[in-house]
Amino acid sequence: MLNLPITEDRMRTLARTQASDLRVAIVSDAAPERNGVGAYYRDLVDHLKTNVARVDLIAPRYRAGSWHGGLRLPLPGDPTQKILIPSWSRVSKRLERVRPNVIVVPTPGPYGMLGMHLAGRLGVNLVVGFHTHFEALTNLFQDWGIRARIANAYLRASHRLLFSKSQLVLANSEEMVAVARGIGARHVGLMATPIPKRFLDRPPVPAGPEFKRVLFAGRLAPEKNLDVVLEAARRLPDLEFLVAGDGPLRPWLQSQCRNLPNLSLIGWVKRARILALIDGVDALVLPSRIESFGTIALEAMARARPVLVSSACGIMSWDSLNRGIFPIRDDEHLADALGRVRDLDPAIRERKASIGRAAAAEINHRNLQHWLAILGGAHGRTIDVHH
Repeated sequence: MLNLPITEDRMRTLARTQASDLRVAIVSDAAPERNGVGAYYRDLVDHLKTNVARVDLIAPRYRAGSWHGGLRLPLPGDPTQKILIPSWSRVSKRLERVRPNVIVVPTPGPYGMLGMHLAGRLGVNLVVGFHTHFEALTNLFQDWGIRARIANAYLRASHRLLFSKSQLVLANSEEMVAVARGIGARHVGLMATPIPKRFLDRPPVPAGPEFKRVLFAGRLAPEKNLDVVLEAARRLPDLEFLVAGDGPLRPWLQSQCRNLPNLSLIGWVKRARILALIDGVDALVLPSRIESFGTIALEAMARARPVLVSSACGIMSWDSLNRGIFPIRDDEHLADALGRVRDLDPAIRERKASIGRAAAAEINHRNLQHWLAILGGAHGRTIDVHH
């Protein structure tokens, strides 16, 4: 059972009375441009910075094809990602300038563990964001052998330590809340996902009556279930499929594109281009086998685009959001789901997309108020998944 939700009035009161004094440091292993966790905290910082005294994101950076922020080590199973070992003195000096009264750690890597340690030394609250069940992901890489078992053991031990040192663990779906408790978290709450301000501030580009272009955007990795995207492209030659992202399956996907004229691999896309990319398609698909939330789906909803999502995506556990989503049923292929949505009256698709945009805007607002309350000390509270 989740904790009772903090009320809207109580969240606003906490935010109003404490936000102006808040100094927040987010210490993360996820570069802002490279994955969903990095995007989450860059967006959160954008929303927080006009509400708190100071907020800094301390994380590696990925610019012009190069990694910056520490000693680089390869990430097993994915040559497109790196683990960076941060400079202790550099991170310490950043924190000295921030003078935080709360530190947020969303990852169990070297940056996150250093953030945890420095929170203890500074005597400030530690909030842990639990976004990805890494242990489940390592089980998908059967060819890792002993490396998978070592990685799994490290990740579980790191999460246990982070959870034990924190005042609060926040997860982004009810399933992830249960996983966190299973690992050992004692105080767990639910968080929603922020949306880049420009996705909501700019009026959406109206979708046309035809249903011709479909987008998948995300890491090109086994958990994303890309096989079904390729099969859908084979079965629906009248649709154009765009795949944006990078990851260990990129070479395989490139080879498949040569045999499918309606399938294009765009590659990794800068975050600034994602809005235009979404606005240029008629639907977004996320058929993942493992997906703790599915930020890209929420972003597409914010742009009033039809979104097709598998039941494995955590976003489906949010009642207020799933009303604006076309679910990929467990008993149907992605191709069948796309055919079903394509054959709908365009007015029905438009109405569903409109519901999705309104829901995305509402959850973004509630999430900001919730984070302000949590950072202000309202630990043990949770946002309401069923609101």
